[in-house]
Amino acid sequence: MYNAPMKKIFSHWMPGAEELRRAARVALESSLQVRPGERVLIVTNPVEEVAAISFALHDAAAGLGAVPILLFQQPKSQIDFCEEEVVAALETAPEVLISLSADRLGKDRKAIRSPYRVGNRQFDSGFHYLLYGEKKIRAFWSPRVTVAGFVRAVPVDYDRMRRECAGVKDLLDRAVRVRVTSGKGTDLVFDVAGRQAFMDDGNFSFPGAGGNLPAGETFISPVVGTAEGRIVFDGSIITHSGEVLIRRPIEARVRGGFVREISGGEEAEKLEETIRMGEENALLFEKEGKLPSGMGEVYRRNARNIGELGVGLNPEALVTGNMLEDEKAYRTCHFAVGSNYDDDAPALIHLDGLVLEPTVTVITRDRREIPVLVDGGLVLERGVGL
Repeated sequence: MYNAPMKKIFSHWMPGAEELRRAARVALESSLQVRPGERVLIVTNPVEEVAAISFALHDAAAGLGAVPILLFQQPKSQIDFCEEEVVAALETAPEVLISLSADRLGKDRKAIRSPYRVGNRQFDSGFHYLLYGEKKIRAFWSPRVTVAGFVRAVPVDYDRMRRECAGVKDLLDRAVRVRVTSGKGTDLVFDVAGRQAFMDDGNFSFPGAGGNLPAGETFISPVVGTAEGRIVFDGSIITHSGEVLIRRPIEARVRGGFVREISGGEEAEKLEETIRMGEENALLFEKEGKLPSGMGEVYRRNARNIGELGVGLNPEALVTGNMLEDEKAYRTCHFAVGSNYDDDAPALIHLDGLVLEPTVTVITRDRREIPVLVDGGLVLERGVGL
């Protein structure tokens, strides 16, 4: 147990240690349903907030009779590689994996060089291979997590969240196209025929299940090359210098599925610079042998791909400039620029950006138009889609 260091770390935080211990118990009992004897690998950083949460989870796992293992590495960015020791620990296939990071877990050098394959799918991460390919582990990951966000948005009504996530998934799964508009000027359409939506509903109780904590979103990957129109980001966004609240809206012009032009203020310039870094590093990684021959251009092109639409469904989440929590907030949706979740658009970056008060409409095969959100309001609350 880590009671002494926990007391030292917790002394810096309000509402205090007990609220964090409670949130940790909820994460392990309600979300992961950790059982006695299971190995719980917690990969984290020696940074106060993530370390505090990691210690709380360690003690909660031990209290449930599990076998918790804490592994610390220095913080990693979207384009950094994780340590070899992390890759080796993942290869032991623990029943439960938790990643709590001040930024990111880091990329898997070994798997990028020689991807894992399961059927027709390939994985450039051992984590994704074990979770989505072999379905041997269950997991949650919390990039840039804060104590305040964890305490606020982890102990929630999971039954309600799961119903609403399932309702949105049902509508997205029935769609062939999706249109998203907003009062600030977003107007984007894209195909989703053949795609299946994903749910981050906090139910990570079975092998192959995983997502963020705090949880609360349903998301889907647009068919590559089909998105057309413009996105006006006006909530928060991820850039190479971190997440920022947007003061001047960012307009991204999208043609043929890729971001072609970006305009706005300082945040727009940071977004453009981050995308360029993703493009340039893809070519550099291939030159250095970190990407297989020929894949540098693939990763470069997909740095501008529209990789995700997500709908926030956690009623306790707030927009604070921390994307882990922001993208779960009610009355928002978010798009990601970069890699997607169907493994057909690999990229070195995945940059989430929020649209506030959006209208999201699905178009079905029989040309019905069904609203999911209207000016931010969840239409499912009126019984549609459930």
